[in-house]
Amino acid sequence: MTPPELVDSHCHLDFADFDGEVAAIVARAAEVGVRRMVTICTKLPNEPKVREIAETHPGVFYAVGIHPMSAAEAAPITVADLVAFAQHPKMVGIGETGLDYHYTPDSAEVQKRFLRVHIEAAQQTQLPLIIHARAADEDMERILAEGMAAKPYPCVMHCFSSGPRLAEAALEMGFYLSMSGIATFPKSGEVREIFARAPLNRILVETDSPYLAPIPHRGRRNEPAYTAFTARTGAQVFGVTEAEFAAATTANFDRLFTKAALAAKAA
Repeated sequence: MTPPELVDSHCHLDFADFDGEVAAIVARAAEVGVRRMVTICTKLPNEPKVREIAETHPGVFYAVGIHPMSAAEAAPITVADLVAFAQHPKMVGIGETGLDYHYTPDSAEVQKRFLRVHIEAAQQTQLPLIIHARAADEDMERILAEGMAAKPYPCVMHCFSSGPRLAEAALEMGFYLSMSGIATFPKSGEVREIFARAPLNRILVETDSPYLAPIPHRGRRNEPAYTAFTARTGAQVFGVTEAEFAAATTANFDRLFTKAALAAKAA
């Protein structure tokens, strides 16, 4: 029986955890139906490696940005820089970017500055903004809303584990929420409740690998193939079959990541 198609909308195949294994990891993912994935560049010096991975594997796309936890030591980036990266046919998203006041509160002002640059790049390119948010819900909602008021842009709240207010605000702005392995953890009932209140047509699924491996692999290295375990929990949360959840989240991915969808059709 052929497994349903899934998309891992957020992973980090360039990380050292996967060195020398990327081809095998991509193959394992395909065996369980994860035939496409977006690998995320979080530091600009890593962009060539991330791009090469995407160029090597037909089902792998990539995004470019500066992670908020790296903002303090990162070289300045401009909107023009990000727009230039977006000219590559497999570069399909802006980020990840955002605010993290849990681990790096001291760089809050720099993070905000970088976030606004990424928002403007998403506005110009209309590629989806990929948001990391932790312990910064109020500022995150305000800055995202200010950007939307200036000029609309597409966006996904990656690995969503923030509070219900930010989820509601994101959905009101037309954004998507992405479900990670966190949703499978026994103590993540509040996260599952937030997803359950969201419309299924605004949900993506991801691994954030090598981090956040879902049950039954929690505590070990995560990889794109494990998207299937998070999708199983997602199906339970929404009261649909695994095949229905896979079809819905894949359609959602194609609607948000339009550049990736067009590339897949052309292949």
